[in-house]
Amino acid sequence: MPATEYQGSSTPFSSIGRSILSTRREQIHAMDAGHHHDAGLDQDLDAFQRRIAALFHDLSASAGDDLLSLAWVRKLLDTFLVCQEEFRVVLFNHRAAFGRPPLDRMIADFFERGVKALDVCNAIRDGVEQLRQWRKHLEIVLVALADPRKQRRGALGEGQLRRAQKALTDLTLLMLDEKDATGSVLSHRNRSFGRSSGSSSRDPHHYRRSSGGHFRSLSWSVSRSWSAARQLQAIGNNLAAPRGHEVVATGGLVVAVFTMSSVLLFVMWALVAAIPCQDRGLGIHLSIPRSYPWAAPILSLHERIVEESKKKERKNSSGLLKEIHRMEKCAHHLTELMDSIQFPVMEEKEAEVRQGVEELGRVCQSMDGGLDPLERQVREVFHRIVRSRTEGLDCLSRYPE
Repeated sequence: MPATEYQGSSTPFSSIGRSILSTRREQIHAMDAGHHHDAGLDQDLDAFQRRIAALFHDLSASAGDDLLSLAWVRKLLDTFLVCQEEFRVVLFNHRAAFGRPPLDRMIADFFERGVKALDVCNAIRDGVEQLRQWRKHLEIVLVALADPRKQRRGALGEGQLRRAQKALTDLTLLMLDEKDATGSVLSHRNRSFGRSSGSSSRDPHHYRRSSGGHFRSLSWSVSRSWSAARQLQAIGNNLAAPRGHEVVATGGLVVAVFTMSSVLLFVMWALVAAIPCQDRGLGIHLSIPRSYPWAAPILSLHERIVEESKKKERKNSSGLLKEIHRMEKCAHHLTELMDSIQFPVMEEKEAEVRQGVEELGRVCQSMDGGLDPLERQVREVFHRIVRSRTEGLDCLSRYPE
């Protein structure tokens, strides 16, 4: 399914129909924990685990040289959205067990992890906006160094080079600011993916009272002291594989909760790794037993991204996104090239500048086709997390112990 064509479901829990996990008739089996064995639950959980494994195997196999490119990050978000929808179906089909310990606590913990992920989504949206600002400076370079055959003077002039050099210098300073600053200018004008309804953003029940598409994060904007690294740590706190007695007591539903929690943590971590945001940190350890069928591809991707971050040319990057790396290389190459130019410009030097400009144009093209769809997907992830939490809390209130 193309990333730009993915349409999130707005169907409430009560009207979910058949899904990949529900080819059998939809029947809700009340579980008497430890006494009644639900074969349907076993089938759903097994199908869910295999589905997650297949999705991440595909994501890992498709990475190759495209790992951390805009196209790959968009596929990552598509994968998350499918996982979220399948998890939603599992919970709906067995919602009668929601209020029973320890499942009630574990589901509540999952929803709180989701709340923390909302701020990551807001920070990533700011990062996308930052990339757009960088893209504007590249456009100045492209216009300044346009093919002289299309210009009246017909030769690469000193004014053109100075204008391009200034744009590249400004771009370099912006990128250095992003690497070094604890907060960016964008943090002062962050727009959440929703609208204020007048309720306190610190009200833990705010999501349950919201309706339609008017949601907002618990923190309306990312403050200057906000840290992506600390937020990821908060999402991963106390995230551990369920123990045997917990699996038995819940009929295995805690396995699905742990699976989706791990997927949430990995996806948020990968976004922070790729896109510029405040206080990026990649030191998150994934405690996933390899016995899970989806563990191998996720751990493999985690390892490959960490290795990419350790490369000499990527250590100080403001983001591991492939397009950022290409942008930095092109800008550095053109800057060095123009610094070495003397007038009148030699034909050989002018040809080198043209080659650099062509590569820069290709980088701009790839960003033009990827940033808007990426922002729409991050927006969809934000709203899907909010919707899932709202519906889940509603189920918890309807099926108390």
